[in-house]
Amino acid sequence: MSSVSSLLSRPSSWFRRSGRSAPSRWNTWDPPKAEVLGVARTLTSATRVADVMHLLRSEDGIEKYYTVNPGSAFADGLDSYLSGLGIHVLSWQEATRRSFDLAVSCSVHPTMRRLDAPLMVLPHGAGYNRLVTESTGDALAPAGLSRRELMWRGKVVPAAIGVSHQAQIDRLAEVCPEAAPYALTVGDWCFQRIIASMPHRDRYRQRLGAVDGRRLVVIHSTWSEHSLLGRHPELPLRLVTALPADEFAVAAVFHPNVWARHSPAGVLERLGAAMDAGLMIIPPQEGWRAAVVAGDWVVGDHGSTSFYSAAADRVTMLAATGLDELDPLSPAAAFGRGAPRLDPDGDVHAQLLDAARRHDPAALRTVVDGQLASVDTSGEVTRARMYEFLAGRGVRVPREAPRPVPVPAPEPVRRASVTAYDVTGAHDAWGTVEVQRRPLVAGHHTRALGFYAVTTEETHPHWPDAAEVLARTVTDAEVAALDWIADAALRHENLNVLVARLDETRCLVRLRGGRQLEARTERAWGARRPALDPVLLGSAVNLWLTDPERSKDLTDGLTLRTGQWSVQVAFTPPSASRT
Repeated sequence: MSSVSSLLSRPSSWFRRSGRSAPSRWNTWDPPKAEVLGVARTLTSATRVADVMHLLRSEDGIEKYYTVNPGSAFADGLDSYLSGLGIHVLSWQEATRRSFDLAVSCSVHPTMRRLDAPLMVLPHGAGYNRLVTESTGDALAPAGLSRRELMWRGKVVPAAIGVSHQAQIDRLAEVCPEAAPYALTVGDWCFQRIIASMPHRDRYRQRLGAVDGRRLVVIHSTWSEHSLLGRHPELPLRLVTALPADEFAVAAVFHPNVWARHSPAGVLERLGAAMDAGLMIIPPQEGWRAAVVAGDWVVGDHGSTSFYSAAADRVTMLAATGLDELDPLSPAAAFGRGAPRLDPDGDVHAQLLDAARRHDPAALRTVVDGQLASVDTSGEVTRARMYEFLAGRGVRVPREAPRPVPVPAPEPVRRASVTAYDVTGAHDAWGTVEVQRRPLVAGHHTRALGFYAVTTEETHPHWPDAAEVLARTVTDAEVAALDWIADAALRHENLNVLVARLDETRCLVRLRGGRQLEARTERAWGARRPALDPVLLGSAVNLWLTDPERSKDLTDGLTLRTGQWSVQVAFTPPSASRT
């Protein structure tokens, strides 16, 4: 961590090591009364520590520092994360040379005994569930509650052990009874912030493309060979290509250990085909909590993010249970045994719809309540315990309870828009066209379900020649729409429909045979005018053209429907002066 600490920690640490105090006239506020150290060991624990440290208020006279406890196999990414927070970061060597009034960590390791500070440890997920023998040396104790992690030479290392539920104290009393007196139930501050973020659901959904009738499916995968990604690496691609693109948006949340172990570039490369088909990936630092709030379905595993989603009453399905690496007595194991399953090799679209029909939030309530307790007061209880360590320095607990701030809006990693679709649908006699578009991915697509609709940006060697619909999606193009459509009609004789976007709500349409129309969306009074996707429009018009039972002319208008969302589209022929 020297690259971070050398810059960010030098001024304050230099004065303390040299034995001199900074002149008081340099201070804008009063000098601090107490100093608290946040200790990170992995990116996962770092994000949790930063979250919990916000419960300590600088205005109460608290100076906060951070350090990294070295040695984890999942430490990659910590330097850039901590340096981006704009905080005081100390090297581990410097942190162990100084004394602090409190050290807070959301992971525990025996080497933390070297800190000259009372240590408070908290979970970095939904409780303590996973069996990690490399850390615990024990096939029975869950990580975070084992004797190897909590004790050194017969003494308990932490001065306080926060748990999310009383049942975890009972479990601690079984596997490390010496540490049980130091444990207290603090609830889950992370989940309290998730609950406080619920009023922001629409804003989060907009960021994740869950608009115009789209519902959001969030894929959650923890790390290890037992995770969703470990067991079913092709599932993200299967989901995003099997679900109609105008009815579903799909985002993915991967445990920070996946990113640390395989590198950000490696993760994005492995998921490249799914991203080409529209998959959005949530960065490991932040955004997963907003995805929990925004989601409609969760396809996950035994990771904490899947558990939090079930606790938030989302439709939850597990593609992997992780029972091979969980404490069988943990709520996470009960969750893995009791949550509905998704068969990755089956019809995932039908399974999602069936799960939504059967969804009963009460079904997993007992399991959730066995992991998360006193959520509404978690911040207050956690802060009160931390401030107890600072009382001797004259730091008083604030009178008002901490107000959980809504989590930031997600900033997903996404690629350019999809450029090729396999389209199916139907048209009725009253002018309603139902369209389902599924993204095409080279190397994954085996047979056509309907016809192909592509944009001018599609580069596949065969799909444009096989397509029945071609659309230009840019508006500020070099060649005018009328000229482009005329030229494209000569170059692509296989096409039934050509579409050129004019603006967000209007398109120019050319039918086989040469007829041209201008299409625009209609709006109801008091509502915004919907956008008009040129590929979707071309697909609907092609379905209308190929339906032998149609009884309406296009100039009468169409109702374009995708799932539960619909839009009225009006068509205008060229003016008399143009004909």
